[in-house]
Formats: sequence, structure tokens, C-alpha cells
Amino acid sequence: MELNVIEKKKGRLVFELPGEDHTFCNALKTELWNDKDVKAATYSVKHPLLPVPKFIIEAKTDALKALKGAIERLQKQYRTMGTAFKKL
Repeated sequence: MELNVIEKKKGRLVFELPGEDHTFCNALKTELWNDKDVKAATYSVKHPLLPVPKFIIEAKTDALKALKGAIERLQKQYRTMGTAFKKL
């Protein structure tokens, strides 16, 4: 997965995720909102023919830390789901 950082400050992170679609972006956005330190988390796609999602995260403390935490929680959820499917 490619991640292009546009802006990186302690409480704000703006980045693009080329090659990703709404499925992953919505999951990431939702997980970011589960973090009590996140003040804002959203993404946009400027044009459907040029689908490069642009994320904006604003946090009370460290936006990069919030992103890392959200990714770790998503990975754990997907591992749990994969284990459940293997039991079928």
C-alpha cells in the first residue's frame, strides 16, 4: 500500500492513498472516529475517474499515533475474522 504524506504536524495529518477505494477508506475513517483523541477524520475523492483518496486527520495530541492505532485495531479485527472463517 502506498501512502503519500501531504502535511504532517503533531495534531494534523493529511495524506493520499493511491490505489485504495471506499471500502478500506470507510473502515479506516470509522476506526479513527473510535479514538477519543481524534477530533476529525475524513477523506475525499476529488473525481471518480481519478480515484485517489485524500485523508485528513486532526487529533488532540498526535495524529500519526492515532493513525497507527487505528491500523493496528483494524489488523486485529481482520485477523479475528480470518480465524473465524477458517473454522467454517
